[in-house]
Amino acid sequence: MDTVVERELELKLVLSPERSIPVPARLTYRTEDPYAVHVAFHIGSDFPVHWTFARDLLVEGVFRPCGQGDVRIWPTKVDRRNVIFVALTSPDGDALLEVPSALVATWVERTLRLVPPGTETERLGIDEGLAELLAPLPADDLWLSDPWASDEWQDGDA
Repeated sequence: MDTVVERELELKLVLSPERSIPVPARLTYRTEDPYAVHVAFHIGSDFPVHWTFARDLLVEGVFRPCGQGDVRIWPTKVDRRNVIFVALTSPDGDALLEVPSALVATWVERTLRLVPPGTETERLGIDEGLAELLAPLPADDLWLSDPWASDEWQDGDA
């Protein structure tokens, strides 16, 4: 059974040290995709902007700087508030987002209670999928049997 943990929140898109604009977003975690976090940013266009990255990255980013390349996350303080910065890089541009630490930490904790670290592979159904792929089909009996078993050469037969 797939369970979904979602959280609507408002991030701040940091434009400069003095200026930011609010960006509504939705964090989504699905047990059928246990390694991933999905974020949809509602930026006023016809369709939201979607990002997907490792849940472990967000878990670690609550406590210490992590990530490299397209997604980097780190905790800090802004005006005495605990926040998390998320830096996103793509061919379309870069974004620095600020989100309250408590909101992210609470949401991450819900995902960790649902699928504890180290148990993600159990949710993928790899063993069941392999068993289904490798299960013999009725037509396989034709290939597994030896159709020429009675045609073996015997000594003295020509």
